[in-house]
Amino acid sequence: MKIRILLVTCVVLLGFLGVCQGGSLRKKFYRDSCPQAEDTIKNKIEQYVSDNPNLPAKLLRMHFHDCFVRGCDGSVLLNSTANNTAEKDAIPNLTLAGFGVIDDIKNALEAKCPKTVSCADILALAARDAVSVQFNKPMWEVLTGRRDGTVSKSSEALANIPAPFFNLTQLKQSFASKGLTSHDLVVLSGGHTIGIGHCNLFSRRLYNFTGKGDQDPSLNSSYAAFLKTKCKSLSDTSTTVEMDPGSSRKFDSDYYPNLLEKKGLFQSDAAILTQDQSADIAKELVDQNKFFTEFAQSMKRMGAIGVLTGSAGEIRNKCSLVNS
Repeated sequence: MKIRILLVTCVVLLGFLGVCQGGSLRKKFYRDSCPQAEDTIKNKIEQYVSDNPNLPAKLLRMHFHDCFVRGCDGSVLLNSTANNTAEKDAIPNLTLAGFGVIDDIKNALEAKCPKTVSCADILALAARDAVSVQFNKPMWEVLTGRRDGTVSKSSEALANIPAPFFNLTQLKQSFASKGLTSHDLVVLSGGHTIGIGHCNLFSRRLYNFTGKGDQDPSLNSSYAAFLKTKCKSLSDTSTTVEMDPGSSRKFDSDYYPNLLEKKGLFQSDAAILTQDQSADIAKELVDQNKFFTEFAQSMKRMGAIGVLTGSAGEIRNKCSLVNS
């Protein structure tokens, strides 16, 4: 009877939010079925990050983009087929990277524990472990037990991934549709403390903000001048700049003092300052210890969006393909 009530509750939530948060996830899900799973992922990630310090930002972004489309089900990892264009080939995902790392980890785990560890769990753990390398300890808890989805559509990625030009109302709606709060929005935006941004995603702020050849007045003028030395035109689609100037490989709280100085790179960053409530949260998160604490909590919530557990979905044999 309890199981039936839980199911009904989930269906009701699904109707209102489009999500059902994963109460079935738990610590050390693979303790008996594949005891080496989490250590294997951690060791592989440490090796990859030592060779590529940019990897943490890439895997964190991939995990975010996965969870915002159909929940954290590994659907972003699926390849397109002759009959379907998958999420990874949607415009917001064309700059994602790190798929080969996830595939390599999956192959290693298949050799140890065939058909046991989901690609969705691998991605969630890999993102956490990559960010955590610089600290030599896990920066947030990842509960496990996710199963893999079998559907991946580029149109759903376009419809669900928050755009870098969103205003605060649009951002709040996007996060709320996944069961996340405005507080989670400001906290998870702090993930922009690592990684790079492509010029074409923000150059309108530099050269044509309102369609009149003007500059975004909410952008710090000296920062805008610097960005113009990197992004020479609206048509530049290949140049990248650091999202957190000077420390784009270091996971810290620097994003927030930069933001408060009106040096948020994207319009979606600057949007946080357009309302007192979200701006006040940003001011609190300048405190690095507070940011780390809050980020851990928000990542745990994000990692539970719409998860498939129990007998739902499947455990893919290869992360890029559904099982035949």
